[in-house]
Amino acid sequence: MRIHREGRGSIFIAINSFIILNLLSYIFIDSRYWWVQLVLLIGSTSIVGLIVSFFRIPNRQLLQGDNLVLAPCDGKVVVIEVVEPDEYFSDRRIQVSIFMSVLNVHVNRNPIAGNIVYSQYHKGEHLVAWHPKSSTANERHTVVYKHKNGREVLAKQIAGALANRIVNYLTVGKMARQSEEMGFIKFGSRVDLLLPLDAKIKVKLGDKAKSGITTIAEWE
Repeated sequence: MRIHREGRGSIFIAINSFIILNLLSYIFIDSRYWWVQLVLLIGSTSIVGLIVSFFRIPNRQLLQGDNLVLAPCDGKVVVIEVVEPDEYFSDRRIQVSIFMSVLNVHVNRNPIAGNIVYSQYHKGEHLVAWHPKSSTANERHTVVYKHKNGREVLAKQIAGALANRIVNYLTVGKMARQSEEMGFIKFGSRVDLLLPLDAKIKVKLGDKAKSGITTIAEWE
């Protein structure tokens, strides 16, 4: 397991806050109230552990396949439906949305290999990630991959109520490799995929997805 580079600043702040908080509790809280010091120690240790865990990159055997659309993130499949896109596409698409809790791995990966033909960041609100309007109202970053077979897949990183930064490493004209890092969203959120109508969906609502491993859809 590795720690993602996006976590270095957050982990540094968390560890230093841990040291300062517990040092101050030792200095200013009377030893008769040792249980207060213990509560602070346990609570702050748990928070540091959660933050370190949030930025983890587990060791995985990532998949690749020209006929596969892989999960772009870890989390729970919360939406599978045909939609009228609000961005880039003018035709109907199948939307598959994956919700990430703070306990999930938050590395985002390329669902397919292809040329990046669109990349756009949108400022927005921070509604809870499962809110119906979060796809269009929240802070988000959208990219579109064009596969060598001509099909296009849209991936939208969406900030949630706790997310405070969306990172995307892709630029228009770049050739993306399947399962390589697309970006990162700090502290909870979701990722939407918009797929062609002829894509054969391989997941169902409630399924737990793993980035670079779970097959979301297949095509010929």
